[in-house]
Amino acid sequence: MPTLRDTLSRTTLSPADIDWLHRLVGDWQMVADLSFADLTLWIPVALDDEDDPHASPWLLAAHARPTTGPNFYHDDVIGSPATPDRESWLVHVLRTGKPVTPEELGYVREQYVPVVRKGRTIAVLVRHTDLQNMRQQGGLEVNYLQISQQLFSMIAEGAFPMEGAATGVGRGTPRVGDGVIRLTADGLIDYASPNAVSALRRLGHTDQVNGADLAEIVTTRLPQGSMVDETVPLVLTGRAPWGAEIETGSINLTLRAVPLTRGGHRIGALLLMRDVSEIRRRERELLSKDATIREIHHRVKNNLQTVAALLRLQSRRLDDPKAKDALAEAGRRLATVALVHDTLSQGFSEQVDFDEVATRILRATVEVASTRTVVATELTGSFGKLLAEDATHLAMVLAELVHNAVEHGFEEPRDGGPGPEGRPAPRVVVEAVRGRVGAQDVIDVSVSDNGQGLPPGSAGPDRSGLGTQIVEALITDLRGSIAWETAKPHGTVVRFTVRLRSSSAG
Repeated sequence: MPTLRDTLSRTTLSPADIDWLHRLVGDWQMVADLSFADLTLWIPVALDDEDDPHASPWLLAAHARPTTGPNFYHDDVIGSPATPDRESWLVHVLRTGKPVTPEELGYVREQYVPVVRKGRTIAVLVRHTDLQNMRQQGGLEVNYLQISQQLFSMIAEGAFPMEGAATGVGRGTPRVGDGVIRLTADGLIDYASPNAVSALRRLGHTDQVNGADLAEIVTTRLPQGSMVDETVPLVLTGRAPWGAEIETGSINLTLRAVPLTRGGHRIGALLLMRDVSEIRRRERELLSKDATIREIHHRVKNNLQTVAALLRLQSRRLDDPKAKDALAEAGRRLATVALVHDTLSQGFSEQVDFDEVATRILRATVEVASTRTVVATELTGSFGKLLAEDATHLAMVLAELVHNAVEHGFEEPRDGGPGPEGRPAPRVVVEAVRGRVGAQDVIDVSVSDNGQGLPPGSAGPDRSGLGTQIVEALITDLRGSIAWETAKPHGTVVRFTVRLRSSSAG
């Protein structure tokens, strides 16, 4: 199915004309809902050599279905060429620049509206109404249709879409079904849909709605001393095509104004109104939850750092070198976990940018382990964002492997320069490559050093060491694998692959 961009690329329209059509399509759902009809956008395109020479140059470029009534087109029709009968009407409207409503065929009524920009017709909009299944007309239907006809007239005059108007649907953006108000040129309510009336009642207005001043209704119910955005009066009077949000003690309302014009003069305005009190309440709950989670991570980090500091203090009171080393190792591991929680406490997501964590781990681990040797570090590739549990496991694995590489790979004192026999300066490199195996996210990681390498005939480190046992246990929990290799011409490479938890499962 061709997109609107695909179809527009086959035209001779200017970039400004193309942008105008994109903005129209971005905002025409409101028009479809008010008119209870399907809307289609027809554009003349340049035919390719491969096209049928008898094919119509008019293509259906975009389509909107109403959410307020029955649909006319049930199938996908985008990309369809115009029939000969339709093409004749499209050409007529393109040439004259005047709306046309052909004679009804059965239960179908169509209205052809020129899409005008700066006095030129650049496309044709067609309104398709299914008369057989059309809603029975009452006050709401009559007013909606009147407003839609004003919008169609503005499209034909080049006054819609409006400059500076926000298009599209965001979180809390009012729609036609949420509430419609029509204002006079003086800002008085000429019509309010039942949903709009209900919203005004929840706002605290108990008097007659029709004929009331909307700006007065709203502003008199704002909390005393509250700051009011300067756009609010212009939106409430329908003088600018902007949006605003009103918050009182009882309700949150989002508003969107569409000034209605005729011949360049404002004759009134359409206001869409939506009660977003429940949406905002849930957002506040989520923010409170996020803040609580951040505070928990912050306290966990502080507690871990406190325990690590106590272990360091205790180690200074010991005379046994092995006991001092054991406490130092325990403190280092606690500090690694604290680093992950510190990162989580600074953001709103339960995911961690692990590249930042890995860089800090490399720096901190080398500083602790290389007491006699200056070791350079490098991180290549990217880990990406990880869930907190995966990040904690991976941080522990990385810290253990880097610590082991520095502690055992460069045992002789070095100042960062070339070593004996012309060996290069001590260096530890961590490389991460993130990819997918089927539907599973995986990370391939290598930790390499240019130190003295594994002992001759060894396939890896001593499995009885606590650090190695921790690494293998964490890799197993991550459903991964790990292997140690001797690097050429000298050094060690540790390669491991881990499977990441999905965000939904995490």
